Amino acid sequence: MVYILFLYWYPIKENRAAFIGLSFLLGLCIDFFSDTMAINAAATVTIAYLRPVIMNFVFGVNLEFQSFKLGNTTKVQQITFLALLIVVHHFVFFTLEIFSITNLLLILKKTLAIGLATLILCLLFSTLFSVKKE
Repeated sequence: MVYILFLYWYPIKENRAAFIGLSFLLGLCIDFFSDTMAINAAATVTIAYLRPVIMNFVFGVNLEFQSFKLGNTTKVQQITFLALLIVVHHFVFFTLEIFSITNLLLILKKTLAIGLATLILCLLFSTLFSVKKE
């Protein structure tokens, strides 16, 4: 589920409606190829919609400045932001997939286990494709 990096790297000051629309199309493309009946689309739109709230929680006052860039933040903040995006996405995804409140423990186990694996994979990809500052 490395496509979450699109939501992580998308520019902050861009049009929010276009971002949510692109997120929906991305989730729908993933659903089309994995045959998951729009579950990815719903989870992707959810984290696209909640992204400003998560960013405000992680970055706080720094987000209000016009010159805010994700690369100017600390590594801990970047990892926390990515981890929260992944956890929210996976929680929505597995809740819609299992669709039973009686299996809440199973939903949480799957969210944490697969979320941790996704976080490690996303961190590996982000370090692979990051631009080094000198």
